[in-house]
Amino acid sequence: MNAGIFTKCLEFTIPAELKKAGLYPYFQKVESAQGPEVTIDGSKKIVVCSNNYLGLANHPKVIEASCEAARRYGTSGTGSRFLNGTTDLHEKVETKFAKFVGKESAILFTTGHHSNLGALSTLIGKGDFVITDKLDHASMIDGCRLSQGEIVRYRHNNMGDLERHLQRYEDKNKLIAVDGVFSMEGDIVNLPEVVKLAKKYKAGVFVDDAHSLGVLGKNGKGTGEYFNLENDIDVLMATASKSLASVGGFIASSKAIVEYIKNSARSLIFTASLPPACVGAIDMALDLIVQEPQRRAKLFENSNKMLREFKKLGFNTSNSSASPIIPITVGTDETAFKMWRRLFDEGVFASPVITPAVPAGQAIIRTSYMATHTDEHLDFMLDKFEKIGKKLGII
Repeated sequence: MNAGIFTKCLEFTIPAELKKAGLYPYFQKVESAQGPEVTIDGSKKIVVCSNNYLGLANHPKVIEASCEAARRYGTSGTGSRFLNGTTDLHEKVETKFAKFVGKESAILFTTGHHSNLGALSTLIGKGDFVITDKLDHASMIDGCRLSQGEIVRYRHNNMGDLERHLQRYEDKNKLIAVDGVFSMEGDIVNLPEVVKLAKKYKAGVFVDDAHSLGVLGKNGKGTGEYFNLENDIDVLMATASKSLASVGGFIASSKAIVEYIKNSARSLIFTASLPPACVGAIDMALDLIVQEPQRRAKLFENSNKMLREFKKLGFNTSNSSASPIIPITVGTDETAFKMWRRLFDEGVFASPVITPAVPAGQAIIRTSYMATHTDEHLDFMLDKFEKIGKKLGII
C-alpha cells in the first residue's frame, strides 16, 4: 500500500484507541429480533436506541407478510425499478401509502437516504435555491449538495432567520426542506410558520417525515396531520425503516412531481429495487398503523413518562417534546462514551452521539422509545440512568 491516497486511512486510529479502552460503542452485534430487549454477546439488554417506534419490526403479521412476499416473488427484483425491478406489490404499496398520507401519488425508493438523495437532487435545478434547517438529516443535505442549485441554511427552527433568507431570495425559485421531527433533538418543526412563510414568499415545502410517520397526528399520518396542514406540504418523504418495520423510503406528492422524480432520480434509476420481502412488510405495517391505534397511544404514554422522569432527575433533555426521541445532554464526547459503556454494562443499550453530529461539548445519549416497552423496562432504565448520571456528575 504505497499510494498516498490511503495515508488518511492508516492514520485513522480513533476506533482502535476506543476499542482498546473498552469504549467503542458502534457496530454492536445484535443476536435477536429488534424488540424492546435484544441479545448482544449472549447477554440481554433493554433497548433505548431503536427507531422501532410502534414495535412492528417483530410483529407476527409483519413477519408473515414478509415471508409470503418472498415466497411469491423470490428474494430479489434483480434490477432497478426503472427496468425490471417493479412488481405489482411495489405499486400496490405506493398507492396505499399515497392514500394514507393524502397525496395523489408516491414512489418507493430502496432506502430513505436514496429517497432524499433522489428527490432533492432532481427537484433543485441550476438557478434554484433550497433553504434548509441547519439540523436537517444528513440525507437531505447530501441530496441538496448533489443538486445543481444553491444551498442556504437557517438557524434551527428559527423562523426569523428563515424569513431573512426568503426575503433575500424573494425573486428566485426556492424550496424549503425540513425535518418533521429532528432525529437527534426530538423536537418538531414549526410547520405552521414554515407554511405561512412559504406562501408569503412563494416557496415550495418539502418535509422529511422519517420520524413522524406512524407517530404524529391523530391517525399517525405525520407532521402535516399533527398541525392540520397536510395539504400545505408539497412533497412528503417518509422512511420505511422506523414505524413501517422494514427499509426503503417514499416520496409522495402530486402525480406530475412524482412522475418527474421517478423518471429522473439517479438514486432510483441506478439502484436495485427494494426486495419483495421488505415491500410485503411495509404493506402489512401500513395496515397495522390503522388497525392498532393503541400502539401509538402506548408509545406516547411511554415517551411522556420518560421525559417527565428524566426532567425530575435533573437531566438536560434539550427541546424534546411530543416525540419518542429524548436526547440526554452529557457534555464531552469522552463523557458520552463513558456513560454508554456503563449503561451497556448495566444492561441498557443506548446510543452516544458526538461531534460533529452535535456541537462540541454538547454530546448526547440519544434515547428513543417503543410502544412495546413495558413499565418494568422503563423503570429499569430510569434507575440505571440515575445511578450512572450521578456517578459521572451529569445530575
